[in-house]
Amino acid sequence: MGMAASQARFLGLTARKTNTEYEGQQINQQRTVLGNQSANYYNQLLGMTVPVPPSVSDFTKTTYTFLDGALTNSISSMIAQKDGTYLISYTASWQNEFAIVSTAPSIYTREGKEGNYTYRVGAVALRTLGEEVKDFDEQGNYTGNDPYLKAMSPMSQGERDALANEEKQYISELNEKYGTPENGWLVRYVENTSTGTWSPRFVKKDDLEKETTVYDPDTGATLSAINTYTVGSQRETKEIKGVTARMEQDASGRIINITLQNEDGTESTYAVTTNTTTDQAKYDDAMNQYEYDKYQYDQTIQEINAKIEIVQAEDRNLELRLKQLDTEQDAIQTEMDAVQKVIEKNTESTFKTFG
Repeated sequence: MGMAASQARFLGLTARKTNTEYEGQQINQQRTVLGNQSANYYNQLLGMTVPVPPSVSDFTKTTYTFLDGALTNSISSMIAQKDGTYLISYTASWQNEFAIVSTAPSIYTREGKEGNYTYRVGAVALRTLGEEVKDFDEQGNYTGNDPYLKAMSPMSQGERDALANEEKQYISELNEKYGTPENGWLVRYVENTSTGTWSPRFVKKDDLEKETTVYDPDTGATLSAINTYTVGSQRETKEIKGVTARMEQDASGRIINITLQNEDGTESTYAVTTNTTTDQAKYDDAMNQYEYDKYQYDQTIQEINAKIEIVQAEDRNLELRLKQLDTEQDAIQTEMDAVQKVIEKNTESTFKTFG
């Protein structure tokens, strides 16, 4: 190989070596970036909170109840006093068989002219609740068209007054529970044919006259059912606070008797029943939340693991390429050493004066 050719070859190998070194540096830089990404993913995994399933005990509590006639009383709080008594609060509940309750909505029919409408359900006309009924003769017989008043006839003045007072009580309860209508309440009575008893059906006159209530122009019937109320059975509660009481406990510390101080200074003792109750609805909600959180957790874990696998695959490819460059670097260096020797030999043979 001539001097010029050897020099050219050596320069070419030097350029290749420089390129492989630069590419190796770039690969190392990329691997550093991938390493940082991988570390961030692992830090995300470490920072995640593992969902914990709810415990039934967290939604379970011990309740103390005692009976006072038809009342079921459940103790809600007990505050110990220095004299050994307790200041308690409890909730009394009972079944009110004569409560005002919502019943099935009804279709109402309107007759007459605006400002003087008469409302019916079927053939029965409604009348104003609490309004004095004057359609009675001297013997107390009802002369109007109300089937309930006809069935109750003859009615003495005292019986009519009692009916009026009862309906005024209905108005008070209806206003308290369902709001006071501007135009009052209407009523009709419905007979239970199996028992022969009658029960009232109440409706707000405002609901029948408001703009959103649409009537069929041919039949006069409402196109949608109107909210209706009646007398029925309902569970009612009342909270009693700040009552002084003495507790009797058994050997295990469980309360077995409670003695309450009455307003007149006397005392009443009641047997206490201990129950363990679980708020199943809240527990189910908590379990559903846990299942959702667990799904989210598992999904996030899978997503992060997939990203880590991609990073690792890219790093393996870069590592393989780096090994290839290392092999290429060794080959270039070997060849450069050989060319270097040739150049040295050519130089010596060319410029040597004496043998």
